Amino acid sequence: MNITGKTVLITGGGSGIGFEIAKLLSNRGNKVIITGRNEARLQKAAAQLSNVNYIPTDVNSESDLNNVFDRLTNEFGGLDILINNAGQAFLHRLGDGGDAYTKAAEEINTNYLSIIRFTDKLLPLLKASKEAAIVNTTSIVVFAPGINLPTYAASKAALHSYTRALRYSLALNTGIKVFELMPPLVDTELSAEIGGKENGIPPEVVAQGLIDGFEKDEYELHIGNTADLYKLYLSSPEEALKTLNQGRE
Repeated sequence: MNITGKTVLITGGGSGIGFEIAKLLSNRGNKVIITGRNEARLQKAAAQLSNVNYIPTDVNSESDLNNVFDRLTNEFGGLDILINNAGQAFLHRLGDGGDAYTKAAEEINTNYLSIIRFTDKLLPLLKASKEAAIVNTTSIVVFAPGINLPTYAASKAALHSYTRALRYSLALNTGIKVFELMPPLVDTELSAEIGGKENGIPPEVVAQGLIDGFEKDEYELHIGNTADLYKLYLSSPEEALKTLNQGRE
């Protein structure tokens, strides 16, 4: 897939993986729009990059989504690539009395349902593009849930299933390509509480993995040790579960 001269929207683009993707794509001559809830963070991020605009957006807000659609249509001339990267995670264990329902509801809304709504809303713009793509960021935990991130893992597993169905459906009647970015633990602000600073891979490695996937038309991108865990999962899902959670009991 050609990734030059595109209009790209990245949710959660003010930091971490989203920021690094924005950097690489803007350097390749694309027009990049980043979104997020923190306007100050978006301003700071956009100021460090070239040809990057921002739209303050809560992915769970329908009115914010309508604003994104209107601005893409009226100011940016459409959309070629949608990167659903915004996420929410809570550190907890099932059975510990930590109100798993409330945590799960927020994670499901942000990590799954909001992506369905965003994608549905922006599909008409993508269908009008000569070469379009959707990227959904999931995680290594779609293959084996982390016991300290159980409901986050469930929300990403739901997104994984949706992404596969979306890819198959759009291939039947559109030219829209659907990619899934599947990193392991990454050193970001979101992962600091679960050891991302000490054990996570750099977010720029994940971003480069996406660029490589675009260029090769490789749709399911197993970044870093996600590839190894996936192979183990295929031979023994139980061993994959034990391996992912080793040392966390």
